[in-house]
Amino acid sequence: MNSARTGRYATLAVVVVLAAIGATWALTHRASAENQPAAKGPPAVPVTSTLVRAQDVPLYRTGVGTVVAAQSVTVKPRIDGQLDKVAFTEGQDVKAGQLLVQIDARTLQAQLLQAKAQKDKDEAQLGNARADLARYLMLIGEDAATQQQVDTARALVAQLEAAVKTDAAQINFAEVQLTYTTITAPISGRVGARLVDPGNIVHAADPGGLVVINQIDPISIVFTLPEEVVQEINAVQRSSREPLAVVAYPRTGDKPLATGKLILLNNQIDTSTGTVQLKGSFANPDHTLWPGQYVNVRLMLGQRSQAVTVPAAVVQRSQDGTFAYVVNDDKTVRNQPIAVAQIQDGIAVIDKGLTAGERVVVDGQYKIKPGIKVTESSNAPAATAAAPAPAAKSK
Repeated sequence: MNSARTGRYATLAVVVVLAAIGATWALTHRASAENQPAAKGPPAVPVTSTLVRAQDVPLYRTGVGTVVAAQSVTVKPRIDGQLDKVAFTEGQDVKAGQLLVQIDARTLQAQLLQAKAQKDKDEAQLGNARADLARYLMLIGEDAATQQQVDTARALVAQLEAAVKTDAAQINFAEVQLTYTTITAPISGRVGARLVDPGNIVHAADPGGLVVINQIDPISIVFTLPEEVVQEINAVQRSSREPLAVVAYPRTGDKPLATGKLILLNNQIDTSTGTVQLKGSFANPDHTLWPGQYVNVRLMLGQRSQAVTVPAAVVQRSQDGTFAYVVNDDKTVRNQPIAVAQIQDGIAVIDKGLTAGERVVVDGQYKIKPGIKVTESSNAPAATAAAPAPAAKSK
C-alpha cells in the first residue's frame, strides 16, 4: 500500500517537473521571439521619376527639303558676235543692271549709221517732192499743169513719206540690236562659273548661255509632306492672318539654320508619291542656306495649349497598348494605361490616362512591376519633362 502511494507521488512529481520545464521553455521562446525584429519585405527598387507637366506644345509637320534659288537666270546673248569683254568675277554678287558681258558692236554701229544715212537721203527727196507738188498745185490753177502731174507728185510725196517711216523703223531696230551688245544682269544675285571666255564667237541659238545667276537672298526651300496634311494646312491658313512659319534644320543636328514663311502649297497632289509640294521663303543675308543643300524642314501649325506632357521614355508599350508606371503616395507603382497624342522632340503629349502633378517612372521600368515599392535613384537626378521649343515666328 505504501509502495503504491509512493509510486503515484513519484509520477506526479515527474509530471509537475516536466510541466514546469515546458512552461519555462515556452516563456523563454516567446520572449526570444518578441525580442527579434519582424521579418522584412523585398527592398525598394531604385528608379528615376518625374512629374507630369502641363505646358504649351508647338504643333508642326516635318519633311525633307532642298534649297533652291528664289530666282535663277541663264544669261544668253541675243545677237551673234565676238565676245569682247567679261566684266564679272566668277562667284561674285551682282546687282540688277550691272554690266556682265560686252559683245563686239562695230558691225551693228555701222548698220545704224547706214540706216540714218538712208533716212537723211529719203527726207531730202521727200522735201523736193513736196516742193514739186506745191508748184503743180499752183500751176494747175493757172491751167499750166495737168491733173495727172498733180496726182503723180502727190503719190511720190506719199511714197517718200513711207520710206522715211521705214528708215525710222530701221534706225530703231539697229539701235535695239546695238543695245544687245551690252549684256547686264537681269536680277540681283550671285553669278556662277563663266561658261564662255572672251574672244569666242557667241550665237543667240547657243544652248549653254554665258553665265547663270542665282538669287540666294532671299532663298527658297522646296519640300514635300504627306497628302493627308493638305486639309490641316488649309484650315490653319484660313484661321491665321500671318503666313505659316517654316524652320530649316541641318540634316544632322537640331540647331535651326533659318526661319521663313510658307509661300506655296501646290495646287495638286502627286499621285505617284502621295505627297504635296510646298515652298518656303527665307531671308538669307549670311548665306546660311545654299542652293542644292538638303535640309530638314518643320512647318509650324500652331500650338497645343497646356497639354499634358511627359518625357518620351515614360511611355511603355505592351500587347494591350501604351502605358506608364505611376508612383503612388505609398511609393508603390501601378500600371496606368495612357493614350499618346504625339511624340516630338523627346516629349510625349498624353491625351488621357495621366494628369499634371502625378509622378511617373522615366528610367528603370525593366526592374519593376505593379505593386512593388520604388525609391528615387541616387545615380541620376529626378528627370523633368523638357519644355518644348516655342513656336517659330515667320520673318
